[in-house]
Amino acid sequence: MAGPCAVETRDLLLTAAEAVAAAGACVLRGGAFKPRTSPKSFQGLGEEGLLLLEEASQRTGLPVVTEVMDPRDVELVARHAAILQVGSRNMQNFPLLREVGRQRKPVLLKRGAAATLDELLHAADYILQEGNEHVILCERGVRGFDPSTRYLLDLAAVPVLQQRTSLPVIVDPSHGTGEASLVAPMAKAALMAGADGLLIEVHAAPELALCDGKQALRPADFSQLMAELRRLVPLCGRRLARSLAVSQAPSAAEASGGGGSRRHPTGSFDDEVIAP
Repeated sequence: MAGPCAVETRDLLLTAAEAVAAAGACVLRGGAFKPRTSPKSFQGLGEEGLLLLEEASQRTGLPVVTEVMDPRDVELVARHAAILQVGSRNMQNFPLLREVGRQRKPVLLKRGAAATLDELLHAADYILQEGNEHVILCERGVRGFDPSTRYLLDLAAVPVLQQRTSLPVIVDPSHGTGEASLVAPMAKAALMAGADGLLIEVHAAPELALCDGKQALRPADFSQLMAELRRLVPLCGRRLARSLAVSQAPSAAEASGGGGSRRHPTGSFDDEVIAP
């Protein structure tokens, strides 16, 4: 899953969307509603951003994952996005979890910056309990004491979560490191740790980004990373998925595979990496 942190302009979004599609991404990411620490920071374009994401989706054929922050906006976002993202800051926003749980759209649930894995799984339970079994867990780093990286990317969380749940587990090395030069190494490490997918920020011009430009890859760098991942994937006995069939997601019960292979409620892929 790849694209800009925030939808800023039509041209920048379409350039990034076409680039990640050409490189082999399965899903287009982009924020229309942005939770920011300061109220003076760019908050996203809102509904206008959703319309731009829908246009980019139609042009590239990529389904869209985008964040929803308010229970009152869930139906609006669901009309434009294939996957609803619950961000780190909202991992324990229980009214929001319940509301996305009432939708049939898959939900990408990010781990809170100070959340334990048990707390992440309990948050997922709020969604599952409402009847939505199409949940994707995302490790995006937790707060550490060393400022060398933005967060401490906990790759051990991947196999631990996979021991505890049949839900797919993806990794966000962009937020997990906060530095573009560290994204590729940690993306490859996440693959080797067993991650089912990656969520990567790609911006057409990171120097112009209104949000998190420091951690965004340029399109050429993302294309190079995809080439490197393609060489690594066979070593793990897996394949890169060419698409993500989010519109025909099976239930969690139907998605549980036998013989040691894991099937996922968001796409019915056996032993496939579903990202970027």
